[in-house]
Amino acid sequence: MRFLFFIIFLLTNIYANTNIDFTLYKKEGKELGHTLLIIGGIHGDEPGGYFAPAFFEKHYTIKKGSVWIAPSVNIDSMIANQRGIYGDMNRKFSTISKDDKDIRNIEKIKSLILDKEVELVLNLHDGHGFYRQNYENAIFNPRAWGQATIIDQEKIHSLEKFGNLDEIATTVRDSLNRDKLFQDHHYFGVKNTETKAKDEQQQLSLTFFAVTNNKPAFAIETSKNITDLTEKVIYQLKSIEEFMRVMDIEFSRNFDLNSYKEVQNLLFDFGKIQINNNISFDLNDIRKNLRFIPLKKSDNNFVFEHSLGNSKFINGNYEIYIGNNLVTTLSPQIFDKNGSFLDVDLEIDGNIIKSKFGQILEVKKSFKVLKSPLRVNVIGFSKAGVDSEDSLVLTKSDMVSNFSIDNSTKDYRVEFYQDSKFYGMITIRFID
Repeated sequence: MRFLFFIIFLLTNIYANTNIDFTLYKKEGKELGHTLLIIGGIHGDEPGGYFAPAFFEKHYTIKKGSVWIAPSVNIDSMIANQRGIYGDMNRKFSTISKDDKDIRNIEKIKSLILDKEVELVLNLHDGHGFYRQNYENAIFNPRAWGQATIIDQEKIHSLEKFGNLDEIATTVRDSLNRDKLFQDHHYFGVKNTETKAKDEQQQLSLTFFAVTNNKPAFAIETSKNITDLTEKVIYQLKSIEEFMRVMDIEFSRNFDLNSYKEVQNLLFDFGKIQINNNISFDLNDIRKNLRFIPLKKSDNNFVFEHSLGNSKFINGNYEIYIGNNLVTTLSPQIFDKNGSFLDVDLEIDGNIIKSKFGQILEVKKSFKVLKSPLRVNVIGFSKAGVDSEDSLVLTKSDMVSNFSIDNSTKDYRVEFYQDSKFYGMITIRFID
């Protein structure tokens, strides 16, 4: 027992104050087949490299084979919108100090790459410039990385399946370039770094670690000089689809990849966040700052619908992120004790309904919170001499728009209290 305690203590200290752990999603087809591993966000300032796998995780279905997705493996750097706040994570796959704050995530990535089920690895990036075989200028040249599929060597000679890296990358490149590009100069190339012979820095990278362990690996690099995130995500997704076709992985998606507007709308749908199982916010069109949010002093539980959702506690406030986007900041009002109450009754447009806390309820004309043991506070409404704002029929015209949750002034908080305890919140959404 003492030995077990020592091991747990040792592991806890090794991983203390490390980069945030990342989530792996597995999409399994009903029919067996090959397994693709997608690694996103190893560099925190390359949003095409993490929004694309997050989009894939949400909107694709695998019918045959398997796709494993880690949308963002460098979360601390992604939130900071920096390449690597603990150093370049993609230069730590040869050796890494036990004190390095990336060590847990590096070891986890290595174990995924080496998993016997994984047969091919994609590492997603945004790279500078536009790769060209011949020098044209400072943006278009052989030293650039953008708009290219990167390989470390031509072949893995010991592999019969997927071992011809150059042939696979060329197949992907040709397919991408046959498709309609947003600009003619966006066309893709294949960049062979010839890592073992020519590039000592690349010898420290994820893809070189993979190929030296007989795992086919490619980096997909969209260009940092393409400033439109939607365009970059579309290019990344088209690249992933070509690799899936090479691997005979069958898939479907719930959108048209050739529709820029549809992809853009889905890409910037940030979904909802649930806090402590009794508060919910729609992160689309949310105000940049929300004050007096009833939260606990510590151990608040944030659950995001979006796979790139994260929270950061700083200067007494909670910053809410989707990827590298600071979506809103929540200024808390502390309640150390939360009450437990399953649901409350409301009258919505003349109909009596029962609602759990954390729900968003649509209202066309009016709402009324029915009497209960709880005190009701409708944020954005006040009436002199009223302690609890239940049993009142309220319309949108009764609300002060500056207190809305959203910029469109449609969403309002209804909070429930008793004996200095916060019980929960319901959002009233006025619809046309």
